[in-house]
Amino acid sequence: MEYKHIPVLYNEVIKTLNIKPDGIYFDATLGGGGHSEGILKSIDKGHLYATDKDKDAIVAALSGLQAYKGKFSLFHCDFKQALTKFDAQLNGIIVDLGVSSYQIDTPERGFSYIADAPLDMRMNAASGISAYEVVNTYPQDKLVRILKEYGEERFATTIARTIVEKRKVKPIERTLELSNLIAQCYPAKYKFSSGNPAKQSFQAIRIEVNQELEGLEQFLYDCVARLKAGGRLCVISFHSLEDRIVKKAFNYLEADCICDKKAPICICNKVKEVVNLYKRPLVPSKKEAADNKRAQSAKLRAVEKLEATAKD
Repeated sequence: MEYKHIPVLYNEVIKTLNIKPDGIYFDATLGGGGHSEGILKSIDKGHLYATDKDKDAIVAALSGLQAYKGKFSLFHCDFKQALTKFDAQLNGIIVDLGVSSYQIDTPERGFSYIADAPLDMRMNAASGISAYEVVNTYPQDKLVRILKEYGEERFATTIARTIVEKRKVKPIERTLELSNLIAQCYPAKYKFSSGNPAKQSFQAIRIEVNQELEGLEQFLYDCVARLKAGGRLCVISFHSLEDRIVKKAFNYLEADCICDKKAPICICNKVKEVVNLYKRPLVPSKKEAADNKRAQSAKLRAVEKLEATAKD
């Protein structure tokens, strides 16, 4: 299957990055290469670094971006480790936290709750635990926590208890098997009231499998540290858990003081490092949301790094 992914908020990202022809950029989540190609089209003597933990994305990009050969360097790793692969100071960074359409649309990857496949959900198919292991080995209390925290699933306790009961008889091996089990846990009046009942649980398990939120806040701080003054960091999130982490990190970076408000003087030595470019996150236009349903929940936040200063 060809690696295809429609880049979300493409025009907004390219405009926000304010790309310089000789700039150095980092696409932390390569995916189908859409944002990367947009950057490469705009640079001349500059360079793009990009990373993805999905080897298929790297292979596809090496082929699809051949017209820009010599202008980019690709790394196969989790984006949270990517900044250790090169030491350049950067003019801009894009982080698209969504799952690629290729991963969802390739049934054997096990991401979809509407296509039958082995339970997997690993973005890096060669390493780490799979969804099968999460579903079949995690204790009930841990499953409840994951479903509540990562999926905001109201019926987490019932779902976790049912999973544990079912796996005592035989392992839960297939995506549709799990999807149907989850649907059975929903009271009739809630079933399909806001989409497929399995959506939130599958999100939660996928986040756990890929450790998507682990270290994200620190990574954003590391990104800003690597930006040149005037450089910009764009982050696209797709659910409230990610967006809260991004918002918290950006607000902290923009703060000029983190002392207790009751303190008579500032003693924290915190300085304002960035300015938020948008008071509210950018969201897809009605047309983009209609054309690409997977873009509907996307939010783009962005900051610009300020010149380093010291407190008096």
